[in-house]
Amino acid sequence: MGSAGPDWLIVRASRLIDGAGAPPIERPTVVIHRGMIHEIRGGGAAPTSDRPRGVPELDLAGHTLLPGLIDAHVHLVLPGDGTPFETSVREPDGVLLATAIHNAQTALRAGITTLRDCGSMRDTTLEIRRAQQLGYAVVPRLHLCRCPMTITGGHCWYFGGEADGPEGVRAMVRRLAKAGVDFIKMMASGGGTLGTYSSRPSYTVEELRAAVDEAHRLHRRVGIHCTCADATRNAVAAGADHIEHALFLSDEQGRQRFEPEVADAVAQRRIPVTSTLCVGHFLVDTLSVRDGATPEERAAVERWRRTNDDNMRNAGRMRQAGVGYVAGTDAGWRFTPFDGLVRELELLHEAGMSAGDAIAAATSAAAGAMGIADEVGTLRAGLRADMIAVAGDPLEDLAALRRPAMVMLGGTPVVRPA
Repeated sequence: MGSAGPDWLIVRASRLIDGAGAPPIERPTVVIHRGMIHEIRGGGAAPTSDRPRGVPELDLAGHTLLPGLIDAHVHLVLPGDGTPFETSVREPDGVLLATAIHNAQTALRAGITTLRDCGSMRDTTLEIRRAQQLGYAVVPRLHLCRCPMTITGGHCWYFGGEADGPEGVRAMVRRLAKAGVDFIKMMASGGGTLGTYSSRPSYTVEELRAAVDEAHRLHRRVGIHCTCADATRNAVAAGADHIEHALFLSDEQGRQRFEPEVADAVAQRRIPVTSTLCVGHFLVDTLSVRDGATPEERAAVERWRRTNDDNMRNAGRMRQAGVGYVAGTDAGWRFTPFDGLVRELELLHEAGMSAGDAIAAATSAAAGAMGIADEVGTLRAGLRADMIAVAGDPLEDLAALRRPAMVMLGGTPVVRPA
């Protein structure tokens, strides 16, 4: 999917969106040196920096340059084709590894240059990153937790992260840090795993706080899965750095009850929330057109339609309370594809975000929430040259992001213009 890029490269386009909310730069000139953004000038101005003669140039007239997109919530070892979770995790590690590489490359072709994996089987994702470092795999940058921490028998227990009690979770944090994870993921409620309850909290505040304290001592942030209000309360009380989903499920039939004080608490602590609004939409889209759908599948479609409506309303309420969202799809889970991030941005737009804010949710805001804003997420001098080009203006129509004409990873084009 690509080879090492030139030492120097100049990229020209019709406009540039920096991902941080600044006005677009018309007729930008971007100078890249050894994989880093060296200089950006507007108005078609020539670069000012000293550089060798004969530097190659890439002319993308009619296109908009943006930072490479970030999907802040994926599960690389899951296929995203509706295969039950309990079936997927029975595959041998070699199959899971191949699945993960395939999924990562699908995301990269879609312009997603950074993936935050929120839970995979044992060491599979760490092994992919090692292969990437050795030059054997061209995949997006990977921000990894290895396996999520969960109570015994809790959500995603198959991945290998069961830990109980304050001392047990502290020990697990230490083991994960030793393995080389970038962040800690915890399941504060049940989820789609058989035998768990999405509408009830799992870990206690004491357990969550012990894990957060240990993670912070080891310089790791903590993202906490919360699908009910009590789980979110517990996560806020424990000092979570990041909340996944932040749903308000009140029973196991998918009904929700919004609690304004929970939204206020998340907003006051300025804890970013990963949206994952598209999961139910992809499920409804897929099962609605399936021939010979079973009664159970038809019932699931209607249940998810109601859940989707609730999720959209609640996301709007959360934003009105001041909660900041970052974009994540939960790719791999149920029918959620690895090239579906633009659908997530469109849903955030429908929930009240401007197009520019939706783009920021998948660029600068996501990088900030992950603690990597000094590396990626914005187009500015001194950051890595992860960049995409799309025809037209995504501020006018986010759908333009679905068709990247160019995808660049660390200064190397891995998808080139036709």
